[in-house]
Amino acid sequence: MVFSGLSSLVLDGVDDEAGVLVVRASTRPGPVDCPDCGVATGRVHGYVVRQVVDVPVDGRRVLIRLRIRRMRCGHLGCLRQTFREQPVGIVQRYQRRTVRLAAHVASVARELAGRASARVLAAVGVVLSRQTALRALLQLPLPTRSVPRVIGVDDFALRKRQRYATVIINAETGERVEVLPGRTAEVLEAWLREHPGVEVVCRDGSATYAQAIRRALPDAVQGGDRWHLWHNLAEVVLKEVAAHSTCWGKTGPPLREGARAVTTRQRWQQIHDLLKHGVGLLEIARRLNLAMNTVKRYARIDQPDRLVRAPQYRPTLVDPFRDYLRGRRREDPAVPVHQLMAEIKQRGYTGSHNLLYRYITQGRVESDRPAISPKRLTRYLLTRPDKLQDRQRERLEAAVSACREMTALATLVGDFAALLTPTTGNDDRLSDWIDRARAEDLPHLHAYTRGLEFDREAVNAALTQPFHNGRTEGVNTKTKMIKRQMYGRAGFPLLRHRILLG
Repeated sequence: MVFSGLSSLVLDGVDDEAGVLVVRASTRPGPVDCPDCGVATGRVHGYVVRQVVDVPVDGRRVLIRLRIRRMRCGHLGCLRQTFREQPVGIVQRYQRRTVRLAAHVASVARELAGRASARVLAAVGVVLSRQTALRALLQLPLPTRSVPRVIGVDDFALRKRQRYATVIINAETGERVEVLPGRTAEVLEAWLREHPGVEVVCRDGSATYAQAIRRALPDAVQGGDRWHLWHNLAEVVLKEVAAHSTCWGKTGPPLREGARAVTTRQRWQQIHDLLKHGVGLLEIARRLNLAMNTVKRYARIDQPDRLVRAPQYRPTLVDPFRDYLRGRRREDPAVPVHQLMAEIKQRGYTGSHNLLYRYITQGRVESDRPAISPKRLTRYLLTRPDKLQDRQRERLEAAVSACREMTALATLVGDFAALLTPTTGNDDRLSDWIDRARAEDLPHLHAYTRGLEFDREAVNAALTQPFHNGRTEGVNTKTKMIKRQMYGRAGFPLLRHRILLG
């Protein structure tokens, strides 16, 4: 039962030598086929003892001293006079581990690579170095797969901002197909030309991959990724929500305008005065010592108020006592702060005097403005309505009804979310959506629609066909885990091997 994997051998005995179980075994008698001519022979020329390591038993190492026969071939035409018999299924030629132990080592190395494999195997009684574990990993044969009809293509960083690679998978099954060094158009184009048969390619918005696919497979369908379409829209919606924060943020009396708002209005006025005199954007950036992107952002806004951000406050310890403070200041506008401090302390306030003073001087007692940021409001706007809580839904409805642009933005977001379910006719509905978006005063959304038109065929395929690039993103996520396991020390061949093994 303990050594059932050695049933094809004759066990002569088991010894305990310094904590190592030594199994004395020999091969069974009988004729053996010559590896050259294939003629069976039973003539024994001599005996050889091989020492191989087997799987541990109860955490103790197992060493097999295997006595094998050296046979003599009796065929006159055979060039080989003698040969060693090879116990099939027990040990391979030139190996010092049994077949089943080698399989166990390879399985652990496949998941953990070098150092981690050596540590885990040592805990169960298999002692080897990290280099040996890596050799066992690289000896695993890569699966041979045919070129799929639908592939997913994406890039990942070998070294961020310096070196990248391209992963290709079967978009229908998620199987890894190939990992290419580099993410240039030439690299992908060469692979596509060498592997014909691809009909659909799922990718992100990369213009480099689009160019390679057009040149190598002009008849293939390029499908964009719906997740990237939604993610890019979310970034644009956040900018629009932030631009209208003065609308949805003013739910109470106006607060005192800070120095940042004054600077914003002055900068907007300077830039637009220079634009009226025909000064170019690059010259404006040079004169005002501003970044080019900053000048562009100010230039495309027609009103300075859209650049002013409403003050955002984090929740504080004073918030539960705001209604009481409001009532006390309504009864006695001249009530001292130290008296309010003493009163709310009796009601459970644990904060400091300075926190209460800032809370009052900022106008937060009289104002009903909640502590909500543009990012959180954007999250409410992008969440399915049935997933929102009642208070979140009320806050969203109040913000959406604050101005016409916010109402239009909420409607456009909901209509675009409906397009993300692939259906025939979504391409025509997208055209209507783009026309309605361009009719609104939402400049950031206009830039998003221009990006959709630039890659319109791939966007249409993403909204009308069921294929997507989600499995490729999953492979990239696992690739990051593999890289962290190897601490960034592994070269590209080892990383490619582990990715393709899946």
